[in-house]
Amino acid sequence: MSFGISNNIRSREVRECTSELFWKAVRSPLVADICAQIADGLEKVKRGEMVKEDYETLKAGLKKRLPIFTPHATFRNGRRLNADAVPSGLSMYDIDHLPSPREYWEMKSEELRTKNVLRFVVLAHVTPSTEGLRLFFIIPDGMDLAGAQKWMSEQLGDANYDQSVKDLARSSFVVPEDYIIYVDEDKLFKNEESPCHAGLSDDNRRGVSHTPECVNENASGDAHVDDKADVSGRMQYAPTEMAFKGVPYSDIIRHWFALTGGEPVQGERNDKLHRLASHLRYITDNNEEILLQIMPRYGLSEEEMKGLIHSACSAKWYSMPKLMKEACRGVSHTPECTNENANGDVCADVSGRMRYAPTVPPELPKKLPKLIGLLVSRTPDVYKPAVAHAVFPPLATHLHKVRFKYIDNVEHEATLMNVLMAGTGAGKDCISEPINRIMADIRRRDEENLRREREWKNEVNSKGSNKDKRQRPEGLVIQEIDADMTNPAFVMRTAEAEGHFLYTKLNEIDQFDALRGSGRGNQQFQIMCLAFDPGNRYGQTRVGTQSITEKVTIRFNWNAATTILKGKRYFSRVLTDGPISRINFCTIPEREIGADMPVYGTYDAAFDEELRPYIENLNRATGLVDCPQAFRLAEKMRKENAEFATLSQSRVYENLSFRANVIAYLKACVLYVANGEKWDKSIEDFVRWSFHYDMWCKMEFFGEAIEEAMKEKNSSDSKPGRHNLLEFLPDEFTLQDAIRLRQREGMNAEGTRPMINQWICRGYITRNKMTNDKMTNDNYKKLKFRSDGIDLKPNRKR
Repeated sequence: MSFGISNNIRSREVRECTSELFWKAVRSPLVADICAQIADGLEKVKRGEMVKEDYETLKAGLKKRLPIFTPHATFRNGRRLNADAVPSGLSMYDIDHLPSPREYWEMKSEELRTKNVLRFVVLAHVTPSTEGLRLFFIIPDGMDLAGAQKWMSEQLGDANYDQSVKDLARSSFVVPEDYIIYVDEDKLFKNEESPCHAGLSDDNRRGVSHTPECVNENASGDAHVDDKADVSGRMQYAPTEMAFKGVPYSDIIRHWFALTGGEPVQGERNDKLHRLASHLRYITDNNEEILLQIMPRYGLSEEEMKGLIHSACSAKWYSMPKLMKEACRGVSHTPECTNENANGDVCADVSGRMRYAPTVPPELPKKLPKLIGLLVSRTPDVYKPAVAHAVFPPLATHLHKVRFKYIDNVEHEATLMNVLMAGTGAGKDCISEPINRIMADIRRRDEENLRREREWKNEVNSKGSNKDKRQRPEGLVIQEIDADMTNPAFVMRTAEAEGHFLYTKLNEIDQFDALRGSGRGNQQFQIMCLAFDPGNRYGQTRVGTQSITEKVTIRFNWNAATTILKGKRYFSRVLTDGPISRINFCTIPEREIGADMPVYGTYDAAFDEELRPYIENLNRATGLVDCPQAFRLAEKMRKENAEFATLSQSRVYENLSFRANVIAYLKACVLYVANGEKWDKSIEDFVRWSFHYDMWCKMEFFGEAIEEAMKEKNSSDSKPGRHNLLEFLPDEFTLQDAIRLRQREGMNAEGTRPMINQWICRGYITRNKMTNDKMTNDNYKKLKFRSDGIDLKPNRKR
């Protein structure tokens, strides 16, 4: 009786809903928050604070964000289409417009029990609107969906039932756990347990018992007891040791499990094994017989394994998943390894036993924007992602006083800074030639002004100290600066650039230290931050007549390269100060030992001629450029990032994603301008990839260190034990009580009302008396803690 689950109503991707996925969904903070907002809207309608039409619009928009179940079916190809539906044997029944769904259920459940019909019901819950009841029930033998609907309506005495819910692809919105009134979990997930698991302890249910009672059949139909289990007795492989490129499939599978969080436990067995089969098919030529021999069983029968593998092999064919590539690559490392690799990273899995390569970043899209496709066309595949990121600082350097309005209504120029972090000998110089070609026209213009500057210096130096000396020439716009330029020289070049970007390429990130000057602390990091921020001002004031005294707006794009270990050390002093979030990071994956040498294409006159129109478009652009497609994409990605941060509860991800989204937006705008202010779907796909790649690098290289730094900062800034202010308030308290408590704890009084509103929204407290008076003496009542003293139990009326 398998049914499906999906991310939301707009997604067509569906997977089988296991018990674990079901409870994870209904206990999701996102689901609770969305349904709380719907309930709040309904309360506002009842109080006359919101019109019904606005509430319906609000409710419809919020429901689109909820995960969904597909109770009527699962789907062969993982797509929610009637043509691919595999009926679940369940039917969904809705009763709408009920003043009290819970009271209705209490009354009707007794009637159903009397009629011996309750045994068919597996789930009953209040709908997201809080004004309806939804039932999942087992379809009686001999009935179809339509017949089952009619039958249930008769049992309930409901003549006006909704007859539109007989579609196999019909979905049901997930609701919070406290909306669930009745659930028969044994019947709802009755196919999850194999007969082999009967009577086992919870710990044993995670694996396969090595007893004669739990044997399986191999591909030949012969029964066998597993002889390929690890020391825990969990993994069960067929006895034949088969291999892919000389690497045993059993080792690849073991590594795959390590990369995906370990072997399946109760509630995720079918789901995880299906995913494993879906990945293994790429290295078994989609051969179901081979998969039957190499797949671990975990108690599934031969028929169940055949069905699972056939389903996996029937899905649409794509490129090999990144996890499978990583599993194949990682098994070449030896278990004894505890040393540092070329990147300075200790290689160990979660158990500390085996050395594995890190999980790989997202793959470059197959279809690229034309400009990016050209710039990586002479680059070996292994280096293409790095080059695709590194070309943006020099491209954006061609823009002069061009502005783009971001979704927060702030105008940005295309400040783009890139750091390539990769191991020693990884091929970091791969970005050099594409950058050289992009910067060729700027370098020609710079050369003329450098010549004028040299002539002036020679003239000044040839005259005595008492002779008249010609003033520094006008119009010395020199955009490409030396990597080891001092701070005064940087200020001077910026002042003379007349609003153009400065640019440099550093072979090592620590070359930036020249900008720090003598005793100036982290000046180079300040320059990085100011360059990114709109409307910045920077400079220096000196008394000497020959000294540089200027206040400038920094426009500075740059590329730098470093090893991973050195890069981590370099930014370790400023983990929470801002530079990392403002920089675009990329990397080069470690190649296999003995791999063939990457071979570059030829950068010739034909390449330059093909590049020329894009550079001319960038040079011609001026003023405020409007790219509505990039604007909409940035807003869409901002919402997606916020949702992911909420689900992952990662403050580090959230903080890094803010500026990473700005960087992605500016890249989209640069491509838009270079393409003659024409948008292309490939730009959107590339920009999405660029954002996720950038975020992968930041989280991979700095995520844990930033989290630790934030914890240290928070612990030093706050008093111990001030984690739950409700513990320090009486059962009944006023707003003034809360203000006094916050002040006593060293917190500002202005944050009291937002804190109270958030507590009410989350159901931690309830208002004792409702009033529209804005006086500060409204009373609140604190809810009781659970017996474990950890969580607060919400008491919101749904």
